[in-house]
Amino acid sequence: MKKILVLGGGGFIGRNITEFLVKRGDCFVVSADIKEGSNWNELSLNYPAYFDSVLDDFTNIEAFKNLGSGFEEIYMLAAVVGVNRTIKEPDEVIRINTKLTTNVLEWIAKNPVNKILFSSSSENYAATTDLFDSEIPTSEDIPLCIGDITHPRWTYAITKIHGESAFIHSTKKLNYEYRILRYQNIIGPEMGFGHAIPHIVERFVNKLEKPIKIYGHDQTRAFCYIDDAVRGTVGAMESKDQSNNIYHIGNDKEITMEELTKFIGNILGYKDDYEFAMTYPGSVSRRCPKIDKAVKNFCYNPKVNWRDSVIKTVEW
Repeated sequence: MKKILVLGGGGFIGRNITEFLVKRGDCFVVSADIKEGSNWNELSLNYPAYFDSVLDDFTNIEAFKNLGSGFEEIYMLAAVVGVNRTIKEPDEVIRINTKLTTNVLEWIAKNPVNKILFSSSSENYAATTDLFDSEIPTSEDIPLCIGDITHPRWTYAITKIHGESAFIHSTKKLNYEYRILRYQNIIGPEMGFGHAIPHIVERFVNKLEKPIKIYGHDQTRAFCYIDDAVRGTVGAMESKDQSNNIYHIGNDKEITMEELTKFIGNILGYKDDYEFAMTYPGSVSRRCPKIDKAVKNFCYNPKVNWRDSVIKTVEW
């Protein structure tokens, strides 16, 4: 069996990729993170021949010694995420995310691998679409840029642009194939509370405001369910003759924040009024990916529509 490392395997996308690969039963997966994945115990108990885990801080290069060797593929998903984290600790976002990238590259210089998949973000081009009226849905060849560099919101995007460049331009020296995936608003159970949909749900459930405010009511997003993101991610990694590429992984159905908020309100039985409110600082006006490249190159096919995706997430 091929040996696979999922670095960041305790996070939302990472633990779902880990579970998908382990239950498929044709590879041995080491899932590694600074925090334990909610499914690690179950996988250890039920799939000991296909799974192992390592709990450590991989901003410390010494932690990589605990991983072992002989990996053919690395899913490099480890990162600090969430708008609130960038606002509260922008220096830590930069330190952690850049350190993780440089440590992985330093480690594989002595422990060669065949393929690396780096998880990037739609944040990398958010300022381009907002400031320069670029095409939406947006393709992978769009120039990347940030907005006001003094705003802490952009620290996450800066680290993801750095990561893309680092993994792309280390291939010749370290002799691996890369896939860069720019994830686009992935949602689902256990996604964590540092994102838009959990924030909206909390405001309905806590009943601390009436009417409910809709922040950035005319802004748009395109939401993708976690199961579709996992299939797309593994498809990108395992695609034949499609190495050294950048792909958007998401859904191309664009909805407004007003439509999203009122849909969540209907799910939760909210009967009162709404009012429009100013958007959060640094939030872009539109975001929707073009996914044609992934569809063509490895038959990426999101199956869960945005309404069902939101229902599943709200139920969680």
